[in-house]
Amino acid sequence: MLEAMNLLIIPGSTRRASLNRQLARAAARLAAAAGLEPTVLELSVFDVPLYDADLEANGTPTDVLTLKALFAAAPGWLVVSPEYNGSYPPLLKNVFDWVSSPVRGHPVWADGARATRGKVVGVLSASPGAVGGLRAHTPLLHLLWTLGCWVSPAAWAVGRAHEAFDAHGQLREPDATAVRRVIESLAHAMWGLGSSQAVPGSSTAPGGSSEPTGGSATGAASSAP
Repeated sequence: MLEAMNLLIIPGSTRRASLNRQLARAAARLAAAAGLEPTVLELSVFDVPLYDADLEANGTPTDVLTLKALFAAAPGWLVVSPEYNGSYPPLLKNVFDWVSSPVRGHPVWADGARATRGKVVGVLSASPGAVGGLRAHTPLLHLLWTLGCWVSPAAWAVGRAHEAFDAHGQLREPDATAVRRVIESLAHAMWGLGSSQAVPGSSTAPGGSSEPTGGSATGAASSAP
């Protein structure tokens, strides 16, 4: 029997009523059903200032070191991002800037890419609008590739997300099936090859490419607007 592998689910919002946080929780239940061990990372509990090299020169914040360890420990991530003006939110950018910044002289984190290199990553988004935050995907993919991640070709944008969940917080169809496919793609990559075999900077996961594969007005299986 294959050992369960941790999937770090990263909502790109800290708002209490965030649809993307709701999507992250629903995705965690689907990931558990697929045999993974999901961890939803609530960024609001970490004291992470705006990235500032002068501040960093006086010592990397303790919570940033904690985040580095959490990101490094999981072979796969699922980033669940809202769209802000055609891109992902500054919350995510700031966290990834800190997590990928080398800590001079540190026995573990002197290598800035240690926490991100070769990770298997999927992307989801949610929005009340028809395209579901899809325009955040392309810039987010470029960020992940730059960090040396192996990005799954499967992605999904949940449109009209305020109508996409039932009373128990479960995703309705067709979004549930689409998100399940994203998770299965990540599980295949983590179990089939293992993140240690991922090629840093590669844009594909096993069995496909990151080229757009089409979608619908209420959800999209591609990572291009």
